[in-house]
Amino acid sequence: MFSLRTAAHSEIGLVRSNNQDSAYTSPSLIVVADGMGGAAAGDLASSVAIRELQAADAQNKPERLTGEHMLEVLGGALTRANDSLADLVAWDHTLEGMGTTVCGAMFSGTQLGVAHIGDSRGYVLREGKLIQITHDHSWVQSLVDEGKLAPEEMATHPHRSLLMKVLNGQPTHSPDFLLHDVQRGDRLLFCSDGLSGMVTDQQLSQILRSSSDLKTVVRNLTKAAHAGGGADNITLIVSDVVDYDPALEAVEPKVWGAATTMSIPSVDAPVVDLGDSDPSPRSMRAKVPSAPAPIVHGPTPPEGLIDPDRFETIRYAPHIPSRRRRWIPTALVLLTVFAVVFGAIVGTRTYIDSRWFISADTSTTPNLASVNQGLPDEVLGQRLYTPVETSQVVIDDLPPYYAAKVRNAEMTYTSIDEARSAMENLAAMAERCRAERAAATGQPTPSATPGEEESPAPDNPTASESATMNPSPSSPTRPDLEACA
Repeated sequence: MFSLRTAAHSEIGLVRSNNQDSAYTSPSLIVVADGMGGAAAGDLASSVAIRELQAADAQNKPERLTGEHMLEVLGGALTRANDSLADLVAWDHTLEGMGTTVCGAMFSGTQLGVAHIGDSRGYVLREGKLIQITHDHSWVQSLVDEGKLAPEEMATHPHRSLLMKVLNGQPTHSPDFLLHDVQRGDRLLFCSDGLSGMVTDQQLSQILRSSSDLKTVVRNLTKAAHAGGGADNITLIVSDVVDYDPALEAVEPKVWGAATTMSIPSVDAPVVDLGDSDPSPRSMRAKVPSAPAPIVHGPTPPEGLIDPDRFETIRYAPHIPSRRRRWIPTALVLLTVFAVVFGAIVGTRTYIDSRWFISADTSTTPNLASVNQGLPDEVLGQRLYTPVETSQVVIDDLPPYYAAKVRNAEMTYTSIDEARSAMENLAAMAERCRAERAAATGQPTPSATPGEEESPAPDNPTASESATMNPSPSSPTRPDLEACA
């Protein structure tokens, strides 16, 4: 007795405008459905198939079905799905042409009960060899079967999308059923042609063998489908056959793709008297019009073939941006980058312009104190400040503490008024120091600059000037910052 460890994925692909694939995974059932056609109904068709198969899976738990019983349950679910599609078409004739492939398997613990219709595929990787266990219901496959086409030509044949049968409400389209024994170590792959049509069997085999981690395998298969063009929806399920594990048996079932969001209409099919003794809606099924033969070039395919692309609307048709519009994403990115850079530049400039500092004007002899706007720094050799005005304060006249602060540009302010006020205080300190030094040498007090009269100290200094000019007396632990010597 074995269990299945499963990983799955369903997506829109690189070209389609919506996802019409659906899938379902549980410990006892894995299945893929690729919807097609109708006014907008490929997603509806695949969702109907998944709904019926999901219901059948739930109804037959917790007991595991075996052998032919699995095939009977699958057959019943697909018959109900086909009936529902017929009812939907009779209820809304714009849905004519919708259909879906179905490819999946019920799992007994030792055996797969496989159900298949259309060109979605089932594979088993056993001991490094990839085996396709389903047979495509496509016209090119029939040509290969008849020896009229080489297998390697299928992928490039112009009519490779034409199908012999799908689940579409027609009673003549019956699925294939088979039983397949499994063994420990088998790796299963069920997928829509969005994968198998983009990736060769050789690539599938290589990727399936590339990692023991199923999520990595699923991710790499999806990347390979993208590399092959990603021209269709991509849906795949990969499962490993492992020893029986109660935890794996308890994994909750999950729906994927279109079936996760599609709301299926509740339809009471109309009763129409067709002259039969039983005028029930079921008697209408044989009267549901079949899709017209597709228009093709070259050898004419037989009537009754199904062209998945014939009824596709713009919702599902390839949607490739025109060259005229391809520049829009790039332009948006460039505009965003420009806006960010421009905002950063403006913000930085605004901040720099709001700062002021006092420094030494080294172009004068002796050096004088000057007021500058900006920051006392350089970036790539460019100064971040602009000299505004140079004072008559000789830096060497200042107390050593303040002389050092001016030379190191450490006196910074948030407005030019603050900077000018500080400069006035420096001028007063410089004048006082000149007087003290002159008194100490017995010489007259020199002027601030040669040929200029001495400026008297202010009679009524402001509070800030008093605080700066007359700090509290020095103490053993606090030096007198305004000491002139």
